[in-house]
Amino acid sequence: MIKALAYAKVNLGLRVGRVRPDGFHPLHGIFQSIDWADRLELRFTDEGEDDTIESWSGREVIDGFANLAWRAVEAVRDAVGADRPLHLRLDKQLPVAAGLGGGSADAAAALHLAVRLLRAPTDLVAELAPTLGSDVPFCTTGGTALVSGRGDVVEPLDPLLGYGLALVVPPVELRTPDVYGRWDELGGPAGEPFPERALPPVLRQHVPIRNDLYPAAASLAPALDEWRDELQQAWSRPVVMSGSGPTLMGFFLDREEAESALAAVPAGARATNASEPIVRATRIQS
Repeated sequence: MIKALAYAKVNLGLRVGRVRPDGFHPLHGIFQSIDWADRLELRFTDEGEDDTIESWSGREVIDGFANLAWRAVEAVRDAVGADRPLHLRLDKQLPVAAGLGGGSADAAAALHLAVRLLRAPTDLVAELAPTLGSDVPFCTTGGTALVSGRGDVVEPLDPLLGYGLALVVPPVELRTPDVYGRWDELGGPAGEPFPERALPPVLRQHVPIRNDLYPAAASLAPALDEWRDELQQAWSRPVVMSGSGPTLMGFFLDREEAESALAAVPAGARATNASEPIVRATRIQS
């Protein structure tokens, strides 16, 4: 049995280009792993049992065997020709449909776990990651990186650490394909640049930082603008959206200051968290 933590990611900036002939949008952004995580456990099943997947608490896992983490396990098993049944337990702490890459983080961690448990070649992780989703290649390595292409080009950067993030998930869910589709319908608007003065000093070398998907996300979910305005007023600082949303975040000196800021969050948020940037995306625990 092997366990892992699968860390979320935030987009510190996300620029989007017009849709390509293959149906994907070229993107360019700074991706950052943070210390908000799901837990996974992978082991061989007991003799006579079939494949099983469940939540850590025993409740049914969303999507069951269509879950992206399970698809990652199956991809490794198929690649090495293994047929022994496996049991995957998943503890979902990261909210779904939130722009935090939770499903991709789980898939990346599951790749690492399956490669270890099945004694498969380690290069299978990088080989299989792009087949599972656009954010999975970054989530297999994590830390700080410039990500481009359709998400498959990952250029590691020196860690950009030393600040806190207050994250708030408003009570809306946004599907990434819907947000990109609305962005196309709106004519591909650019996001508003984040004020340089409000960025942690370590991030100012990468200005301008903006999220081009915010206008599309706010068009689909007008409540997003209301939540951003309320948070900016409560925190006395600009607020930015991560990825395709709806997670909103503000930059603070450290985790303690971010935790204090969360006390002012209006009631009704799907989730909140005070996090710090970290240098990896998966931590194997055993």
